[in-house]
Amino acid sequence: MCGIFGAVGPSAEPLARRALRCLSHRGPDGEGVFHDAAANVALAHTRLAILDLSQAAAQPMTDVNRQATLVFNGEIYNYKELRRELSGGYAFRSNGDAEVLLAAYLRWGEAMLSRLNGMFALAVYDHRDRSVLLARDMMGLKPLYFTQARDHFAFASEIKALLHVPGLSRTVDLEGAANYVAYLYGPGERTMLRGVSKLRPGHALRLTCGGEIRQWRFHEPLLPSPTLPFSRQGAVAEMRMRLETAVDRQMVSDVPVGAFLSGGLDSSAVCAYAAKGTGGLDCFTLRVTGVRAGTEEGFGSDLPYARRMAAAIGARLHVVDIGVDDVLDLDRLVWLLDEPQADPAALATHAICSAAREAGVKVLLSGAGGDDIMAGYRRHAAQKLERLWRWLPGPGRKSLESVSRRLPVRFAWARRLRKGLNRAGESPESRMVAYHQWIERDSLSALWSADVRRSGALPDPDLALRKTLDLAPAGSSDLDRMLLLDATHFLCDHNLNYIDKMSMAVGVEVRAPLLDPDLVSLVSRLPEDLKLRGLTGKWIFREAMRGVLPEEILRRPKTGMGAPIRRHLADGEGRLLRDYLGEDSVRRRGIFDPVAVRRLVEANSSGRIDASYVLFALAAVEAWCRRFIDSSLEQ
Repeated sequence: MCGIFGAVGPSAEPLARRALRCLSHRGPDGEGVFHDAAANVALAHTRLAILDLSQAAAQPMTDVNRQATLVFNGEIYNYKELRRELSGGYAFRSNGDAEVLLAAYLRWGEAMLSRLNGMFALAVYDHRDRSVLLARDMMGLKPLYFTQARDHFAFASEIKALLHVPGLSRTVDLEGAANYVAYLYGPGERTMLRGVSKLRPGHALRLTCGGEIRQWRFHEPLLPSPTLPFSRQGAVAEMRMRLETAVDRQMVSDVPVGAFLSGGLDSSAVCAYAAKGTGGLDCFTLRVTGVRAGTEEGFGSDLPYARRMAAAIGARLHVVDIGVDDVLDLDRLVWLLDEPQADPAALATHAICSAAREAGVKVLLSGAGGDDIMAGYRRHAAQKLERLWRWLPGPGRKSLESVSRRLPVRFAWARRLRKGLNRAGESPESRMVAYHQWIERDSLSALWSADVRRSGALPDPDLALRKTLDLAPAGSSDLDRMLLLDATHFLCDHNLNYIDKMSMAVGVEVRAPLLDPDLVSLVSRLPEDLKLRGLTGKWIFREAMRGVLPEEILRRPKTGMGAPIRRHLADGEGRLLRDYLGEDSVRRRGIFDPVAVRRLVEANSSGRIDASYVLFALAAVEAWCRRFIDSSLEQ
């Protein structure tokens, strides 16, 4: 697990050395730069040593015949199997997974990518034809950004490492800004900078020595496959076997391994298998101080469930306290994330990872991904309920939407019903997109400044998700298409992005056994009614964990990390609104209309609408602009 950077161009080497300073937090255990002066290519690497702690596993790594050089961020969980297959034609000098990747590239070239079980963002410089290969794992657990700016091509684990590239314009991408306000994160390849893109999960890119760029998908997204002829008992047994195998794979480490434990179904299942055979697993849970669970915010406390689960498996539970001001620290949030991702859960993850590092734990297992691949979110059940009103003609559905908008937003159930009926009169695809958004289309359109309106067509935040829906095979069910959106965007662009950035900020590696490719493949081939039965999501997973987890964990309702954003913004005061979204600040930035923003603040404070998270997102955009556009890059 590390930070990587590479550049092709006349300033490649000095750019690589600058990037090391920007990425040092990702790899506190070592660093290095490779430079081919004749080809104007440089690769940089900061190391977090997890497997083979010796210098033999350091990167950038070049094979003995100087045919290829590798920089790599992540872990390859099937590296031992691949090593055995490759050992006849390659003399290994280290015992980690990086050299296995290097040998695999020399043996199989690009075809190696489909053979990898792991999380990775990698780059290989091929000395033979002076080309550069980039690739990112199938689920997008590891980030990779790239830019083509004037006479340089460059890539990095984080955007901040690219900002010194000559010719890179610090111009806001308005489509990107629209995404961050509508979704609270950035779906798709766009970022807040017009010249910086994200390599998508399961994609590869090759830059030739002539400067040509070719992109392709080496792994299909989470698409429905021919269903497996499993009985309920067969599916339960297969689910248990693949989860146990995935956890065993991801426990491999030369440093201590611990786990997140919220007391929810997913993290509890991972911890139950991880605790087997250990002398006591170190588990970490969060307690947000100054927050009342069960309020209008719509969340509950994790701590009682985490304690119950830790006792059941004999784990050592570390309770990590974090205050409200800490989880709402926007300046820190946007700097660590590189993006204006408006979710306080990110800084909560940072707090847990910091505590783990202080306890000597450099690797944490996470339950991330279960809801996204096995239909665990409320929107999956809500979509199923649409059959109750979908038979209505268009005007009738629009009436339902109109009535829902008059519901009191102070209640969580009313907010969810309003969201479920948003765009009720439109197509199923349009409603699927709307389930992911936090602001209605007309409300977002009203926020743009006069300058933005004069510049041409207004940004459309629907585009990224609609593009993904086009990948679904003809005849895909509504649930399958929603799961495709969740895996491609909410999981990858939101959850996995902040998990990576916040853990690597303190030199901790987070692994996600529920996203093991073999387990994901199984889930994609299970019949729908084994994922969502009635209104119960992750049904087969719950059945598989019966007898493994306590019943109260299996029955626990879905809840999120609690931060009182609504209460914090309800009175229209505080720095988030007074500073970041004050009229002078909004007017100077020129992206949004200050009067429209003020009206949104007033409507939210009066309780007419629920716009607290949208206001938090608008403030995050301003905080990001100050940090990445207005100021210097030093931390």
